[in-house]
Amino acid sequence: MAFEICFSVAMLFSLWLAAECDDLPFEVHQVECRDHYVWAVVELAFAGEDVHFEAVDETGIHPITEEYAAMCGYTASVLPLSGLVELRSSYFSCHTENKDGVFKLNFNLLVTHDGHLVRYNFNKTCTPAAAWSPREITCEVNYMEVSLRNEVTCSSVKMADDWNDALRAPYTSAVSDWQVVFQRAGEQSMPMNVSEARKQGYWFDLMDERLVFRTPYGQPDSFSTEMSGVPVEVVHATLFSRQSWVVIMVDLVAACSMDEGSYDNGYIMWDIPDMLHPLVSGIYDTQVNVGVNGKLEEQPVAEQRGYMVEKHNATVMISIPYNAEGGYRKSLHLMGDLYEYYVFHLYVEQISMDEDDVNTRLRFQKTLATPLLPRPVFTENRTVLEDRVFTVYLGDVPEDVKLTAVQLNGHMYIVPFINSSGHTITEVVHDNHTHDYTVQVPFDHHVVTEQFSREDEAIKHMLDINFTLTVLPENEHFYHHTSVYALTDASPPEFEANCSETGIIFKMDHRPFDYLWFISIGSERLTPELAAEHKYNMRNDSQSLVLEVPLFTDGYQYKDFSLKGFLGTFEVLVRDHGTSDVQTQVTKSCPFSPKEFIACSTDGMMTVMVDLSWVVALGGIPARTNLADKYCGPKEADDTRALFSFPLNSCGSIIKLGKEYVTYENVVFSTKTQALKYPSDSSNIQGVKLQCTYALAGLHRLFSVYKFDSDTEGVGQIVHPAQSPEVQQEPIGFNEVLQTPGPAVRHTRPFVKQPPSQHIRVSSLVKNLPKGTRGATQLQVRYNGL
Repeated sequence: MAFEICFSVAMLFSLWLAAECDDLPFEVHQVECRDHYVWAVVELAFAGEDVHFEAVDETGIHPITEEYAAMCGYTASVLPLSGLVELRSSYFSCHTENKDGVFKLNFNLLVTHDGHLVRYNFNKTCTPAAAWSPREITCEVNYMEVSLRNEVTCSSVKMADDWNDALRAPYTSAVSDWQVVFQRAGEQSMPMNVSEARKQGYWFDLMDERLVFRTPYGQPDSFSTEMSGVPVEVVHATLFSRQSWVVIMVDLVAACSMDEGSYDNGYIMWDIPDMLHPLVSGIYDTQVNVGVNGKLEEQPVAEQRGYMVEKHNATVMISIPYNAEGGYRKSLHLMGDLYEYYVFHLYVEQISMDEDDVNTRLRFQKTLATPLLPRPVFTENRTVLEDRVFTVYLGDVPEDVKLTAVQLNGHMYIVPFINSSGHTITEVVHDNHTHDYTVQVPFDHHVVTEQFSREDEAIKHMLDINFTLTVLPENEHFYHHTSVYALTDASPPEFEANCSETGIIFKMDHRPFDYLWFISIGSERLTPELAAEHKYNMRNDSQSLVLEVPLFTDGYQYKDFSLKGFLGTFEVLVRDHGTSDVQTQVTKSCPFSPKEFIACSTDGMMTVMVDLSWVVALGGIPARTNLADKYCGPKEADDTRALFSFPLNSCGSIIKLGKEYVTYENVVFSTKTQALKYPSDSSNIQGVKLQCTYALAGLHRLFSVYKFDSDTEGVGQIVHPAQSPEVQQEPIGFNEVLQTPGPAVRHTRPFVKQPPSQHIRVSSLVKNLPKGTRGATQLQVRYNGL
């Protein structure tokens, strides 16, 4: 038996009560009229997570609690991923004013600021753009809602017998007041009036043109079943009333997919049945539209984003790429690893057409989330060896993860690095909501460790990096570790050389692989014993080697002599430990300006600058002084000093030959003190005695040719006369003379041209000395100036 549903009901509302509160700042909220509800959001940073809403109408203020929201058509949510607090209010909600298809809604937002509860008001007036379908069903996240047009063409489909049996009891027990029965699994509840149903959480409302039924999920009168393999929650309510001899019965069925969704091969999938419920038969066409965040997308846009809607038998399968636009992504640190998940607020519209060309519009609001997906960041060694800089790339870092610190070989640095740290870090943000970091550390940075790799025969530079990454906004830390190394040719140690007033200072910082080389001065290896022998000052600790070479000690070379001074050059050699080959040499030249000096070269030149203050004190003039040969005068002179440079075997020099040494001696005379000839007893000379002493073992020729050739520089002495005013003030004994070994001073020509003579070995000359005098007697040979 078929029943004709023909009625017209009007419900009149006069709704408006202005709550005494502040208006919500427009820059922190947004309110929109959607197709079947009002959407309002407030920035989470403004509202906070402890936020509450109130519905306001002419009857007063009504707190929207969780239970009250499900019964009255409100959905309030805190959405931390989008940073919003959201309220969705059905146009048919309990406290909406509906007049001639215009819906007015008024709300309060309650937030806590600085410990005080503050109430803000916002409201909205909406006129839906699209006409209502004869049957509208909404599957919200917390309730189901059905609305029917009050004038519906009677169905041409004959009802089944079980349907007629189910309606017989309401028909026979109908009274004038509206009553309702709930049917499930072939059973039905006892009739109850609408007010009693509201007490149980059901909402029935007769509006201007529509009948509305709303129920929370999980009510005692709902039941779960499967439609085409999809779990569905169903509420089947029959509303009836006897009006005179006519019984009006309205069958209200809400069926919502309870599929929790699934994740497979990069897609979030959700299923809905093609047919709502067996009671709704005769459906021959179904259209499904998909969107997110309460808005449907046009078909081209949906396809571009990768949304797919496929029908398998009687099941509609919706698939969305997990990282498609419109979703929300969140990083999560769990048990030392980084994960991510994606959340979609899916919005689906299903339009079904029956045989009477009456359509049913079903709307779903469903929140779907992927499982936790591993989200590893990665590092890449982008070091270019020629740059001698470690370049390490940290990539695929999600936008809600920040690099906050970097540990380099145990040394912690907070990001961003300070400019003076010696290393750098740069960040690049990408359009795919990720960013990356590049850390650069020079090979010679103090945090980089080095060791010699015998396998590679190279220096191995090593850097251990531990990145500290922080997940926002929870500020949870996790770590990503990597190690890099680079091989470079083993380079000899490097010295830093600086001049001082008294000599040259060499400094070398130790490295772990410095044992591959050793340091030498000339051909002799630098040791503490050698330094002591040559009167070098050497300090060698775990950090560095410092060698101070005083002026006039062994190893110096001198040039550019003048009254202003000279250049002193000292050379340090770095030799291969295995072959003793010279790998590098560090040569440092420094200007020196001592009061007086003497240099005895390997090629037989004596260069001396003498302080003649005592001559001046006696009325003499330094420029008029001369050597033993009166024709050998100074090259340069000033008020108190004179510079002489001459071959050892000229200018009246005498030679004193001992067993192991030979000494060349000359004298600086003044016209005030000059003797007629060089006295045999040189201790009585009234002048400045000049001496150069050489080891016989290092001389290649002596008394044979006038080309002097010595392996080493001679030891020079300047001996002032005992009766000079200076000496009278500060007596200097013969054993307390200025003794200055000097380097080679090479001249292109001798001062005096002398005839060649035969080659005579010194050893033969000493051999022919009378017995008993070889060790004690000095052989004196006079070289007269020619």
